[in-house]
Amino acid sequence: MITWHCQVFSELSNYTLYDLLKLRTDVFVVEQNCVFPDLDNLDTLPNTRHLFALQDNKVVAYARLLAKGDCYPNHTSIGRVVVAQESRKDKIGHALMTRAIEETLNLWPDSPIKIGAQAYLVKFYQSYGFIIVSEPYIEDGIEHYHMTRETEVRL
Repeated sequence: MITWHCQVFSELSNYTLYDLLKLRTDVFVVEQNCVFPDLDNLDTLPNTRHLFALQDNKVVAYARLLAKGDCYPNHTSIGRVVVAQESRKDKIGHALMTRAIEETLNLWPDSPIKIGAQAYLVKFYQSYGFIIVSEPYIEDGIEHYHMTRETEVRL
């Protein structure tokens, strides 16, 4: 059974924080072979929420939710979207994105959402109402697009 949690930094136990950071490192640094500053001072901001799924006491999915102004001046943001490699076959990424959007809109209902999406995931994000709003750009050696989603989107 999967349980979902959405917490501010101070609510995370040391073990949970370790597991969240390990998952992010395992996927973004090791699997994607990308050296980048994952610890970017946004995790500890007072409005930041850490959304994660536990299955058998193991973190299997994670996303970081950021308030308007913390990453983008006029948008909230969903970032660090990641699913453990062994859990991808279970389509948890879809449940994660659905919950991330719901939580973000519940927390900040009047603000559109902006993301920096890896190019190979553009169609995935488009299926959740995001549209491309930038030319492709390279971030940490990986092609990305800025994408936005308005608060009222019909899927």
